Amino acid sequence: MYYFDAKLKQLTNSHSIYWLYLAIQIMPEQLLQFDRHLFHIINYGMTNPFFDWIMPWLRNPKSWIPLYIFIVFFCLWRYRKKGIIIIVLIACSAGFADFTSASIVKPLVHRLRPCRDPITSLTDVERIGCGSGYSFPSTHATDHFAMAIFIILVFCMRWRWIWFWGILWAGSISFAQIYVGVHYPIDVFCGALYGSFVGWLFYTLFKKLQPKFPEWVPVI
Repeated sequence: MYYFDAKLKQLTNSHSIYWLYLAIQIMPEQLLQFDRHLFHIINYGMTNPFFDWIMPWLRNPKSWIPLYIFIVFFCLWRYRKKGIIIIVLIACSAGFADFTSASIVKPLVHRLRPCRDPITSLTDVERIGCGSGYSFPSTHATDHFAMAIFIILVFCMRWRWIWFWGILWAGSISFAQIYVGVHYPIDVFCGALYGSFVGWLFYTLFKKLQPKFPEWVPVI
């Protein structure tokens, strides 16, 4: 076991991924029971027609295509070549978060989705298809928090309010994953933490590429 953990830590070359894996392995049964109970409250207890309509829409990537198009055009229009760097790093942060969470962490943790769990599935309200793959962490949460935190850190010097809207955007999408029945709260919470770390990581890279930042940010 100790040898396997050491090799895993060496292969992933990421403390965050390793500790996510280790945490779920030693997660006490009481915490798992609380996780299931909280899932039931959100998925079943908070049922209402408005959430039934809005939550599947929020978690659908196609719903946000207009926002992504706006971000691309805004960055190119305002920042020209520097905007290209921002766009590329936004895409890279989401891609890195997606790959590491879906292809490395999920197969290692091997946690079943609520809709496939022998206990939770008895009361789970499925509002979309259960989907393939495993549950921990939520890739929706990792991807969107990675993008949100990167964008927030890049632009918060100019627009303080972007913190509120960025967290609200990523948080709403993540919450929707619980409501529709495909992820537990812990999956979403840990995914959000890891995604935030990835967003900060790529922001650090951005500052290396733009050492004079934030001097180039225009006053609007």
